[in-house]
Amino acid sequence: MRLALTISFFPFLNSTPSHHQLGNHGKLILKSADCKKISTTMGTTFWNLGVLIIVIVASILKPVISDPQTNLLNRGCSQYNATNFRDFHNNRNATFNDLRNQLSLQNKHFATAQQSRSPDPVYAMVQCRNYLSTADCVSCFDAAVAKAVKCKDANGGRVVYDGCFLRYESNTFYDQSTLPGNVEICSTQTGSRENEFGAQAQALLKDLQLATPRITGYFAASKREVSPGGRTVYGVAQCAETISQSGCEDCLTVAFNNIQGCLPNADGRAVDVACFLRYSETSFFPDNQTIDITPFLRGRGLSKKKVIIIGVAAAGGGLLIIIALAFILWCRLHRKPEAPQKGNIFGATELQGPVAYDFKVLKTATRDFSKECKLGGGGFGEVFKIAFTTMVASLDLFHISKYFPIFVFITLQGTLNNGNIVAVKKLKATASRPKEEVESEIRVIGNVHHRNLIRLLGCSTKGAELLLVYEYMANGSLDKFLYESPHHTSYRGDKRGYLNWKQRFDIVFGTARCLAYLHEQYHFSLIHRDVKSSNILLDNYFQPKISDFGMAALMPEDRSHLSSFSGNLGYIAPEYAIHGQLSEKVDVYSFGVVVLETISGRSSNYKTVEPGRDNLLEQAWKQYESDMHLAFVDETLDPNDCKTDDVKKLLEIALLCTQSQPSRRPTMSEVVASLSICISVSKGRKSNYKNLLPIDNSN
Repeated sequence: MRLALTISFFPFLNSTPSHHQLGNHGKLILKSADCKKISTTMGTTFWNLGVLIIVIVASILKPVISDPQTNLLNRGCSQYNATNFRDFHNNRNATFNDLRNQLSLQNKHFATAQQSRSPDPVYAMVQCRNYLSTADCVSCFDAAVAKAVKCKDANGGRVVYDGCFLRYESNTFYDQSTLPGNVEICSTQTGSRENEFGAQAQALLKDLQLATPRITGYFAASKREVSPGGRTVYGVAQCAETISQSGCEDCLTVAFNNIQGCLPNADGRAVDVACFLRYSETSFFPDNQTIDITPFLRGRGLSKKKVIIIGVAAAGGGLLIIIALAFILWCRLHRKPEAPQKGNIFGATELQGPVAYDFKVLKTATRDFSKECKLGGGGFGEVFKIAFTTMVASLDLFHISKYFPIFVFITLQGTLNNGNIVAVKKLKATASRPKEEVESEIRVIGNVHHRNLIRLLGCSTKGAELLLVYEYMANGSLDKFLYESPHHTSYRGDKRGYLNWKQRFDIVFGTARCLAYLHEQYHFSLIHRDVKSSNILLDNYFQPKISDFGMAALMPEDRSHLSSFSGNLGYIAPEYAIHGQLSEKVDVYSFGVVVLETISGRSSNYKTVEPGRDNLLEQAWKQYESDMHLAFVDETLDPNDCKTDDVKKLLEIALLCTQSQPSRRPTMSEVVASLSICISVSKGRKSNYKNLLPIDNSN
């Protein structure tokens, strides 16, 4: 901006001077009065000029607001203490001083420091978000130090703020990318255009997940408009600079999966030991800090020859698909008009949530619900496995002779076009309930998403029959890996002893997180009602996914709340079994029983208990009170694989969850906190469940 100023310092000299003001030789002669006038005028003019400059500068410069973003997201301390507290504290303080000097004097946003030559070594790391100023970065670090020192004698700790994170340990951890205990933090507020905002936020987070590991320094900040002139979603992704590119990819993949549970809420964060992912509808970084991530999303360039081959193949495939769809449409136009509407998947039409599949397609794919496709069954119905392959070309002489002799008919043999294997649950539970009520329940179930919850893909109804389509878990249910099940004829504990201690802990932790989400983090509280080992399925990485969520809501109203529990009363909370009192604490009790089964590798089924022997809960109490925690552990586990303190902690959590009084049981969020940041749990009272619940041994 150019500024032109014309200032007259001596306005009275602009006119022609009179004769008496000019002396000999034409010199200007000023009288004392004139000098005084000049002095006064100059002072006033310079004062006006100074005020003008101040106003101009103030209008150009924007005020700078300091914001170190010290909103606490996560804090944890090691469960182990240092051997020499004094030496360890001195080394820790020295590393903190070193980190602060690097941030303040060298203007860094990432730093590591260590005191490794001492018998009590300390390794420390700090990272600020790149959009923070040096002063804000140092302020965030100071706040983190104040929290970290509260770990006192623990030999490690970490603090995560919106603006920075700090971690210190007694051994090196710089190359660690992810650890159990990673969490997501979600806001409870939602705004307008939830679907559009959720879709754009998910797309932005996915792009950040892919691009950030390819950017030098592992940091990216970007934003995206939800609608023209409307809301905007802002996102940031960051990894620790000491991990590898693949480590950054792995960490952000876990973070991306975690943060899905926050959408479409207005704000969400995912925190891990080596990465950070955040989105918000409110700007939390300056506009000049955004990065164009488009170049980092492009794959390797294709040669011209490959492009031509791909183009020709795509064109040919597209032509075949068009011909097939045209033929299918022609056939449908000549059939009865009761056929379902054609959606983006053959035989399916979209509801507000799950997909409504054609009943005939599912019946054909399961070979008319044959025993060969049956996976198992339970209190809510039978489960079948079907493979939805891609289009399979076959010569159908009947169709050729009947319709178009010149075309080969491409059939969809009980298939969809996504190539996935799915599980179909068959229920006969809708005859006494209105169809609209059942569809409403299904829409609610289909809109609940969590990484540890089995996804409902779709449904189909015909008369009283209801088919639910779920994602398929090849590893089956947890009980298959723990003990020999009396309810499944397809196996006899053939995989017992396969799970190690860490895998069992991860299963317990993932199950707890899912239940905490259902109880407290969804839009309204949801109760599963049927938490048990056979309803916890395992994916290819042995991560748990809870199944049969919402089944109780689809049952006829005249069915008892006990009639769907497959005959196993060991999981049912006493207040629900005896009085039908339903609350979140019912799920907490069942979860505690599952934890006992996971630790011991034994079933809680009362029918499997020999006369005169204690049931699983009583055995757990006896071992706990005798301080013989390892004696309760599954005998198939390696004794060196689990520590006494870890077993004791899980056992305490399980016993606290299975208290007879619901008020004495913790919430699932408290259980998650205890598992993730090592919060000590109080010892519960021994349950009198056996005395409260009448057991039917007639079967």
